[in-house]
Amino acid sequence: MKKIITTILVCLLTITASAQTNKEAKQWLKQGEWRQGFTKAKPHKTLNINEFYSQYEKNKAQWDILFQWLRDTDLKTISKGKHPIPNSTLVASVEDSENGPLEKRNTESHKRKIDFQLVVCGTEGFALLDHQTSTISVPYDEKKDVMRYHYQKEKTHFFDVKEGNFVIFFPTDWHIAKVQTKKKDQRIRVIVVKMDYVE
Repeated sequence: MKKIITTILVCLLTITASAQTNKEAKQWLKQGEWRQGFTKAKPHKTLNINEFYSQYEKNKAQWDILFQWLRDTDLKTISKGKHPIPNSTLVASVEDSENGPLEKRNTESHKRKIDFQLVVCGTEGFALLDHQTSTISVPYDEKKDVMRYHYQKEKTHFFDVKEGNFVIFFPTDWHIAKVQTKKKDQRIRVIVVKMDYVE
């Protein structure tokens, strides 16, 4: 009986702590100090707020440099290609591209990096894979920091991200980018930055 009561108490404490963290994370996101004055885009509703809050606290300097660079850069006129972000090891990839048919798009997840993707122009299609029904199709490549998956389309969450929004994919976010949308124009401009994932 004592063991059961102890287990219940531990579960209740865990739930309470989790709810408190969730509340703190939402408040932190809303206050917006993390933005560093950056107002050109907002986080998409799919954002894992708790994970973002946790990673920001663990690696504040790098996240601050990212948002300062985004704040101070004309994202619509900067040339396409790779742009090293000053005072950091970060590189911003400015991509003028197009969404494509789902069957031609790769699945991916990463262990060491976080995908930060900001849609500057157009609407980009994305997908999040279901963990229960997806299986590894290509084992983790240490050098490229990528793993690929087999997935069931009917179990996959598809969503569009319009210009002026950004998404952040953490290691547990198995995803597909640049998926064709129902829009007439599939052209997009996207800023992609690989952020360090801190355990």
